[in-house]
Amino acid sequence: MLEGYFPVLLFLLVAVGVGVGPLVMGWMFSTMLGMNRPDSAKLSPYECGFEAFEDARMKFDVRYYLIAILFILFDLEIAFLFPWAITLNEIGLFGFVSMMIFLLILVVGFVYEWMKGALEWE
Repeated sequence: MLEGYFPVLLFLLVAVGVGVGPLVMGWMFSTMLGMNRPDSAKLSPYECGFEAFEDARMKFDVRYYLIAILFILFDLEIAFLFPWAITLNEIGLFGFVSMMIFLLILVVGFVYEWMKGALEWE
């Protein structure tokens, strides 16, 4: 009766070995090669421009978030362009004109942000 569970036990052992094995091997190699101490560049703040572990009430530059929101906005534009380009033959002139109006609105918004200096990082 218990011999029916041997394949399940073997499967679980292999699954744990595949999951834990690379972690243990990476830790062993980094310890043997002396790479287990991160340098100052890896511990420095990135993306947000300020230290990650400071007072929660500190002042920070809002321009970072403005740039991030503008990036998401223009990144979504590309997300709309790919399906449009694939189906351009099927949607015809109406689809082309609709996308040109959409792109015109985005270009006007981009020029407005550029002229207002929102993209300048000082």
